[in-house]
Amino acid sequence: MGLRKILTVKEPALHKVCKPVTSFDPKLHKLLDDMAQTLIDANGVGLAAPQVGILRRVVLVDVGGEDGAEILELVNPELVETDGEQEGPEGCLSVPGKYGLVKRPWYAKVRAQDRNGEWFEAEGEEIIARCFCHELDHLDGIVYTQVMERFLTKEELEED
Repeated sequence: MGLRKILTVKEPALHKVCKPVTSFDPKLHKLLDDMAQTLIDANGVGLAAPQVGILRRVVLVDVGGEDGAEILELVNPELVETDGEQEGPEGCLSVPGKYGLVKRPWYAKVRAQDRNGEWFEAEGEEIIARCFCHELDHLDGIVYTQVMERFLTKEELEED
């Protein structure tokens, strides 16, 4: 496993639509392993392949198991169901040090493939739903700063 460089919002790769994964091979497995190490090292909640310069439909989400990090791998994910609404602060490893006010669904369900190509579904509420939506946006070249209402001030963040 190795750490990958996380691109910042100025990088063109973050604004491109990613291609589906078609080969479930050792190269994909290495990407997933490297992304997991990078996500943990950056203390993030989610990471999409374009954030490390790979234009493929691959996302990792830390769904927080009982013992800390529990990384969910989503290959070729698609949002299949949402419900409700939440509004709150959102950050991004590609927009370091800034947070915006973003509306997202309260609940989200995704359908994706695992590292071996098997299809499955995953669902979550609150931060997990927010993270699913945020990371899937990355796969379509959308950064949260494009969908936020406004940046939050330091004082507003300290109130939470």
